Amino acid sequence: MMNELTKTQLLLQQMAAVLMLIGAAGFMLLPLAGTVVFTVGAVIFVPLQMLQRYEGKNFVLRRLRRQQILGGIALLCTACCMIMQVGRFGFAIRNEWVVCLTVACILELYTAFRIPAELKKEEGGGKANI
Repeated sequence: MMNELTKTQLLLQQMAAVLMLIGAAGFMLLPLAGTVVFTVGAVIFVPLQMLQRYEGKNFVLRRLRRQQILGGIALLCTACCMIMQVGRFGFAIRNEWVVCLTVACILELYTAFRIPAELKKEEGGGKANI
């Protein structure tokens, strides 16, 4: 069983996801503004995602949840790499943030489809179509 977010938390998480999208796209036009918008979105999105805990014993769901947490950490790493590129310090002075964002997107997208399918499979006792 997954802990569900309240409607307010869910709305806030969706707005944070939109902020991350705007920040990543806006980085090309205004790097500093894009970095700030993405970082604010990531700092709001990831803790809210961490509130959705899985308390069951299904191994597949536990693995998917760990992958989702890694995706959230990759989003925060993306924000750090963006800050390093804009500030021209540290190791990430080129476009390393794109690699972090790609990894985060793959993990988040995969778990966004697999977790609900596994939860449905666990609830109904039947097979999921994914």
